[in-house]
Amino acid sequence: MVKREFNTTGICNPTKHYMVDIGERLVEIRKLVDAGKYFCINRARQYGKTTTLSALRKFLSNDYEVISLSFQKIGSSGYRSEGAFVQVLSRIFLDLYEFERVSIPENSLYEFDRINKDEERAASLDGLFRVFRRWCREAERRLVLMIDEVDSATNNQVFLDFLAQLRDAYLDREDKGIPTFQSVILAGVTDIKHLRAKIRPDEERKTNSPWNIAADFDIDMSLSEVGIRGMLDEYEADHHTGMDALAMARSLREYTSGYPYLVSRLCQLMDGVVSKKLGCVEAWTEQGLDEAIKTLLSDGDDTLFGSLMGKLTSYPQLKRQLRDILMKGDVISWQPYDEEQAQLRMYGFIKNINGSVAVANRIFEMLLYHHFLGETTKNDAFRSDALVHKSIFINEDQSLNMPLILEHFVETQRRIHGNADEKFLEEEGRERFLTYLAPIINGTGTYSVEEQTRDKSRMDVVVHYLGRRYVVELKIWRGPRYNAEGERQIMAYLEYFGLSTGYMVSFNFNKYKTPGVERVHIADKVLFEATV
Repeated sequence: MVKREFNTTGICNPTKHYMVDIGERLVEIRKLVDAGKYFCINRARQYGKTTTLSALRKFLSNDYEVISLSFQKIGSSGYRSEGAFVQVLSRIFLDLYEFERVSIPENSLYEFDRINKDEERAASLDGLFRVFRRWCREAERRLVLMIDEVDSATNNQVFLDFLAQLRDAYLDREDKGIPTFQSVILAGVTDIKHLRAKIRPDEERKTNSPWNIAADFDIDMSLSEVGIRGMLDEYEADHHTGMDALAMARSLREYTSGYPYLVSRLCQLMDGVVSKKLGCVEAWTEQGLDEAIKTLLSDGDDTLFGSLMGKLTSYPQLKRQLRDILMKGDVISWQPYDEEQAQLRMYGFIKNINGSVAVANRIFEMLLYHHFLGETTKNDAFRSDALVHKSIFINEDQSLNMPLILEHFVETQRRIHGNADEKFLEEEGRERFLTYLAPIINGTGTYSVEEQTRDKSRMDVVVHYLGRRYVVELKIWRGPRYNAEGERQIMAYLEYFGLSTGYMVSFNFNKYKTPGVERVHIADKVLFEATV
């Protein structure tokens, strides 16, 4: 029996890999195919598109003749002219017949072979689609065309012409009953449905897409908590780690929002790197997950992260917006037709939360916080002070001495900036604290920010350090009543995480304030309140 593993490259195979059951997703996609829809599966990189297409091909094969192509196989020379593109496609169909046993009528095979052998200038899309029509008419089963990796073709005019021919064939089927494909599925990162391009070289750029006949594809391809747990149960049956599969599935979902690559990569790290470091039992605990997240975020060669950060470089305005959302609590409205937002949405970086832009998941947030804090030098004095005193902030049992961290932060703020004005502190205070915290926990811990508390007034930071949690509320002082409300809110978070001690940092602009750290008892909880 083949030993299964977690997979983050290529197609996932349930006989070789631990994977979430996507059966329900396939049923939903089949409904679109049965209805004769043409549609796009456009999702971010490493979001399970190719695995889904592979499983869908098998799922449909009893009732349809499924033609599965990948445009990644077509080199740049295949787009140099219409004839070259048509001949490459003809060869692909000949190979499908010879090597993958796709059923193609003899007359159509003859035509594909003739097109391939003709002079390049004689080959045309019109001729190719005449072959398609005859094939669809003579085929014993209805044809479904699936094309993966369409991104490699979107900048080529001949591909746009190919889309236009598919669109026209679809319209002729609906209007005149002329036979064509039952369904066409295009997969890639690029949203072909909203592609704005010329249909002919001599035309002006049009606002309508050559793929405007496509149906909406709103099927959720993220991994659910239930699905993740099923995958972990299979792993546990093989490895007997004693993990709490339900709790681990919930944590994985919370950190990743079900992004397939992130879920699989974290599991892969816990199974491999973390198990070697902590042991196979501890690897599948909260501490093991923290270690996996730290390892993932410190990997400078992760191709997904590299791609995302490259997009931020290409769209500096949206990068500034994301920085303001995370560091200042700004609310940026969701603009579906904004080009910069569309790009980051397409690459899986952002999502719509109640009409506002939000980062897609906590892992990406942590990546961005680390990047934003590291790219500026304006708070280097805080970073340097934290590094100088780092050793005294770690207790003998390897826990964090958070009260001492707060005391030093308050003193560093007083020493460096004194009584700065309110506007300056309100924009900078929280960034300074995170800058101070980061070098203390880097290499051992991470932190995340609770989404529902990230606004102009307050932010709850959860520090993850060697399996322990530390909840720190950062807020602007608005008076005793507001402070009492903040205390009640952090008490609720302590209950949620099963903690008895919490921490608050209040940025107070009252000139009569008394900076320092005060220990407060509230019911059965202890709260260390720092006033800056």
